[in-house]
Amino acid sequence: MAEKSRIEPLGKHHDRAAFSSGSDPLDQYFKNQAGQAVEKKLAAVFVLTPDGKTVHGYFTLSSFVVKLDELPEKIAKKLTKMGEVPATLIGRLARSVAVKGKAVGELLLADALKKALLGSATVASWAVVVDAKDEKAAAFYQRYGFARFPHTPNRLFLPMNSIRELFEEQEASVVPAATEVTSAAEPQPPEQS
Repeated sequence: MAEKSRIEPLGKHHDRAAFSSGSDPLDQYFKNQAGQAVEKKLAAVFVLTPDGKTVHGYFTLSSFVVKLDELPEKIAKKLTKMGEVPATLIGRLARSVAVKGKAVGELLLADALKKALLGSATVASWAVVVDAKDEKAAAFYQRYGFARFPHTPNRLFLPMNSIRELFEEQEASVVPAATEVTSAAEPQPPEQS
């Protein structure tokens, strides 16, 4: 991705019909439901675009609730006496087959985590939660520190404190990347290494 790209909220000008991630459920959601989800305030949908029209990837963020009995007991005991904690859900994350192998998934994840972290300062969120579509996706998230829920193996979480530490570490050692990507209305997230 030599061209300059940016991550921005999904709009009517983005070409959803041409997007293909190689996963029919992710593609169908993006083509047929993402716009409605935004309109109904069910999810915030963000796209990576090189030109304001073409979509190289997308992710969704929404509020979520984690029941304490779903978490590892050691973690749940330290949180609260309440039965649940607020979280942020990355409902979907997909990159186009056109940019496979160019770290677009990592870039989308970094931006989603950064947005979740920034949002948690305004609306409390203990962690980011993902529902991995399969074992390969679960392994992708685990490489970035996500842990599995004990009774729902393809559901993973990363506490907000860990996300904060991740960005603090990367900001201290980040080297300018050859690919320049900006996030509309927010500072650029550090590159994943």
